[in-house]
Amino acid sequence: MQRTLFILLALLLLPASSYAASTPSSFWAARSVLVASSSPGNAYAAGVSVVVTAPVQGDLLAFGGSVVTAAPVSGDGLLFAGSVSSRAPVRGDLRAFGGSITIEEPVSGDLVAVGLSVNNSGRVLGNVFIIAANTTMANGALGPVTIYGNNVSLAGTFAGDVTVVAWGRVVLAPGTTINGALTYEAPVEAIIPASATIRGKATYTNASYLPDAGTSRTLSLISIGLFLLIRILGALILAGLLAGLFPRFAETIVNRAAQMRPNRIFLTALLGFAVFIVTPVLSLFLALTFVGLGLAFLILIAYALIALLSLIYAGILLGSLFARRYLHREVVLWHDGVLGMLALSLVTLVPSAGFFIAFFFTAFSAGALLLVFFNFAFPHEEQTPELL
Repeated sequence: MQRTLFILLALLLLPASSYAASTPSSFWAARSVLVASSSPGNAYAAGVSVVVTAPVQGDLLAFGGSVVTAAPVSGDGLLFAGSVSSRAPVRGDLRAFGGSITIEEPVSGDLVAVGLSVNNSGRVLGNVFIIAANTTMANGALGPVTIYGNNVSLAGTFAGDVTVVAWGRVVLAPGTTINGALTYEAPVEAIIPASATIRGKATYTNASYLPDAGTSRTLSLISIGLFLLIRILGALILAGLLAGLFPRFAETIVNRAAQMRPNRIFLTALLGFAVFIVTPVLSLFLALTFVGLGLAFLILIAYALIALLSLIYAGILLGSLFARRYLHREVVLWHDGVLGMLALSLVTLVPSAGFFIAFFFTAFSAGALLLVFFNFAFPHEEQTPELL
């Protein structure tokens, strides 16, 4: 089964010239693959570890966790691995994709390498295209060179043009020769020693990939706006759900608010304010003792639940009072919670006064919730507990 799957994968990835090849191909698939016999045609190998120690007369396709080629490849090389090491000449093109890519011997054709790091000490006779976080070319190239990455280090003789786009540093080693033009983009100018030679034109483009103060301010405002929008949408959805799923409970709180005198409303809000202030202090003192640590944890969970419900029911209360006052409707509907929470969220955006108004409604809701829970848990003899 492994061999069948690997053959299908190889047929999809093998170079176009392979289809026209009349010589037989060789296949290896195992956990650890050692290619120790010469392949007269194309060679395909897959495994956790792939090591090629015998010459390949055709193309080589290798896939694995680690791929090492220690023998010449007469055709093209296509290597996929977490770690790629090419320690022998490649007479065709070399395409390497992996985390760490090391090329120690010449490549007669083109080189395409994509990885986290690319270290090329072999001379490339064709074109070079590299995308890597860190790139080192230690022996130049005959064809044009294009590199995208973070830090780029160049050494040797480059016969053609060199184009670099970097968000880190571009460094030329002493004695580096570029017979073509050097075009590069980077946050700072390249380090070019006096012994380096650039026969063409050196063109530098300042490309700072860090946002300036204005852009940072704009991004901060956008982030804050998105956070507020997500918070408001979440609160609207939750308020609509609670108002729609538990209308009797919401009507109980609204009835209390509508029937209370102003001094009772103030006392209920003061009760909620006291809960918000006293509960964290009480939990802190309980947490100082080993016995009270678990109780403090439970109290904090209940505190967080009460705070969330108080905020949500403050919006439901505001929307329901509006419906009673202007729509003459006493039944609480889900959109009362949505509209009330939207109004409460907009009120909080008003400087200074908006926060105190929203906090008063939240504190009142907290006090009303505690009274409803208390009356339900400990009903008076002359009245039945209110239904939730």
